[in-house]
Amino acid sequence: MLVVGAVGAPAGAQPAYQHLRIIAPAAPGGGWDQTARVMQQVLQRAGIVHTSSVENIPGAAGTIGLARFIGAERGNGDVVMVSGLIMLGAIVTHASPVTLREVTPLARLTGEYEIIVVAAASPFRSLNDLVRAFRDRPESISWGGGSAGGSDQILAGLVADAVGVSPRRVNYIAFSGGGESMSAILGGQVSAGINGLAEFAPQIEAGTVRVLAISSAERLPGLAAPTLREQGVDVEFENWRSLVAPPGISPVDRERLERSVQAMVRSAEWRQALERYRWIDRYLAGDEFTRFVQSEDLRVRAILTKLGLGPDQTTSRTSGVYSLLVLAGLLFFALAAVVDTVRTRAAFLPPSVPQGTGPGWGPAALIAAGMALDLALMEQAGFVLASTVLFWLTARAFDRQHPGHDALFALGISAGAYLLFVRVLNVTLPAGFIARLL
Repeated sequence: MLVVGAVGAPAGAQPAYQHLRIIAPAAPGGGWDQTARVMQQVLQRAGIVHTSSVENIPGAAGTIGLARFIGAERGNGDVVMVSGLIMLGAIVTHASPVTLREVTPLARLTGEYEIIVVAAASPFRSLNDLVRAFRDRPESISWGGGSAGGSDQILAGLVADAVGVSPRRVNYIAFSGGGESMSAILGGQVSAGINGLAEFAPQIEAGTVRVLAISSAERLPGLAAPTLREQGVDVEFENWRSLVAPPGISPVDRERLERSVQAMVRSAEWRQALERYRWIDRYLAGDEFTRFVQSEDLRVRAILTKLGLGPDQTTSRTSGVYSLLVLAGLLFFALAAVVDTVRTRAAFLPPSVPQGTGPGWGPAALIAAGMALDLALMEQAGFVLASTVLFWLTARAFDRQHPGHDALFALGISAGAYLLFVRVLNVTLPAGFIARLL
């Protein structure tokens, strides 16, 4: 078996892999997808692999991809998955049943600073303008970025904490891919966007976004972006990305993968990619990388708990009680609709009334539709709009005569519930696109 050398495949030698699969546990356009596709090109150009493919598995900040990777790829020595800081945060935020302890760690690859941008037409000309509005009405400023619990949301929380705003009041709107996030930023659907420098580079060069700040300690050469610290926000933050293999692979397969990754990061093609995307070389492998991930897991859990994004028991109990109350109410109304339907059908009807006349299953269907729409709209449209749809359809299930009155009633109940839980009980709920009105 050929073992890859320290600087790539020897001239005329066979590649270490005829085909290597790379899993990007995210939608196309984001940082993990970008890293995976750069790896694909470098591995092929450097002769380390003959061919390589990238497979996207989006959802829940990588935890869906992680679960599938662990379950479907166990023991396979010709597949790797991109991972990193974002996945650590997602595991905590989503209470994932699978963790990075269940995969085979290979290496940390890169580090990247985050930047805060606004659309070119935004009224916020500087970070101070944004911070001033954020301090006055925190929920009115929406921050768009990657999946919940990831590095983008962590940075938004750190900025809030640094400027004296409770991180629990950050109106963060999560997007599953870089393309969705960028569309929301350029379309003015969010007040500001947060993402890695490389992902915003094309828009920065095109002048469609304005950079307000970068999370590095010092300014970067060739980038007209002031740091957070020089603008009075004492935050320095760096995202990192890594590579893991499936569980259960043999020692021989693990060694071959580690040598292939080492050859990749030492190749000229990889150095060019680092320079092009402004990635920081953070290569770390072996036991040192394993210990690093363990320490980062503890650090991320501590940060998320401080920011109200982690396993805070008080918030969890409060939001849990709320969820149970809403669910119980919906079940009650659904049961009432079904009982009403059965009674109507069983009742004696005059001869002039056709058999089967009655509300049918319409009320129960309306309530079910409301519940489905509530779940679908909650994250991006926000609690108030999603719950308004739910409560309006529930009211319509029992009252078909006053649609306008029912809509106003549903909106009032939803807005009141939002303010109660966010302002009084300090429960984080998504505000969505109407945050500035709340």
